[in-house]
Amino acid sequence: MSVSAIHAEHVYKVFGRRSAEAVRRLEEGHSREEVRPLGTAAVADASFEVRSGETFVVMGLSGSGKSTLIRMLNGLLAPTAGTISVDGRDISGIAPAELREIRRRKVSMVFQHFALLPHRTVLDNAAYPLEIQGVDRSSRRDKAAEALAMTGLAGWEDSLPSQLSGGMRQRVGLARALAADTDILLMDEAFSALDPLIRREMQDQLVELQANLGKTIVFITHDLNEAMYLGDRIAVMRDGRIVQIGTAEAILNSPADEYVAQFVADVDRSRVLTASSLMTRPVVTVPLSGGPSVALRALREAQVSAAYVLDRRRVLHGSVYDDELLAAHQEGRESLDGLVHPDSSAVGPDAPLSEMFAPAAEARLPLAVVDEQNRLQGVVPRVALLEAMAPAPATEGATR
Repeated sequence: MSVSAIHAEHVYKVFGRRSAEAVRRLEEGHSREEVRPLGTAAVADASFEVRSGETFVVMGLSGSGKSTLIRMLNGLLAPTAGTISVDGRDISGIAPAELREIRRRKVSMVFQHFALLPHRTVLDNAAYPLEIQGVDRSSRRDKAAEALAMTGLAGWEDSLPSQLSGGMRQRVGLARALAADTDILLMDEAFSALDPLIRREMQDQLVELQANLGKTIVFITHDLNEAMYLGDRIAVMRDGRIVQIGTAEAILNSPADEYVAQFVADVDRSRVLTASSLMTRPVVTVPLSGGPSVALRALREAQVSAAYVLDRRRVLHGSVYDDELLAAHQEGRESLDGLVHPDSSAVGPDAPLSEMFAPAAEARLPLAVVDEQNRLQGVVPRVALLEAMAPAPATEGATR
């Protein structure tokens, strides 16, 4: 069984002189407000794991505890109680030298406000973590230049941070984290200070980089649409506690309580829901090797007027229609040659809802969902697209 990249178990962080007593009260079920005289409970009983290679988003409103939580993941803050492990190593209470080594080799952090060194060039800023690691000047500058190219900053190596836009400065911060070549990236509200258009560009770039690099990312945000767009899984925090962990689709369609239901009520569902979450099995398919008689029989039994045509490897070749099949049958034809209409409307499993409406409107059949080899994975009926746009009802029995 593989070790989680990060594992947190019953983690508490209370600021105050009587923090231990506050933890005990919280464990007994007291609220954050009830223990306030003893200390400020920023995080209460947080347990989760971050799998290697996934983007794990922690989201919540201001004061929910998410920024305190991420600072405990790299040892900037020590938990009052509970354990935090990085690659199987408990970092709670380890020696400062060991913690510094973990930060240098295992974990990089991208901050909200760039944290660039103003009198160093873009290249030297990106190379700074490698300088701390003792990497020679030539090697670290080569790696930094490569990271800058990945983040779209090739050609800006000799510029100073003051000469860059806000979005470009944030790209330098991301490049610096990539240059360090750590397996884990911690990103604390990394894009929240950017203008909306630049922010979306950075989100798209992070998704692209993650697809190529496969880093383990913990991303903190207060923006639900951002969380839904970036996260493989999302942890929703409220009052220092994690109230739900799940995929974007799971949280959107099955909110854990009224608080989460209200949170997701205004989310842009068209960016979150994907073809894979909406698709069903096709009612009927027709084998490419069959003739018009076989196809007509399949359509008649399923009571449909058209169907997709697949070969033995389930590769989609197109669709056939009952009127044309009947004419071919009456002519005595024995193959589907010339009867299969190529399908140009198929989408991939990760296609967002927003990209499915146009092809669905043109398709005579439910929208086909295919993999990279064009093998049919399922279909998305038009009614499923319409239902997906309707907000999910609040969970029954929700208390908050």
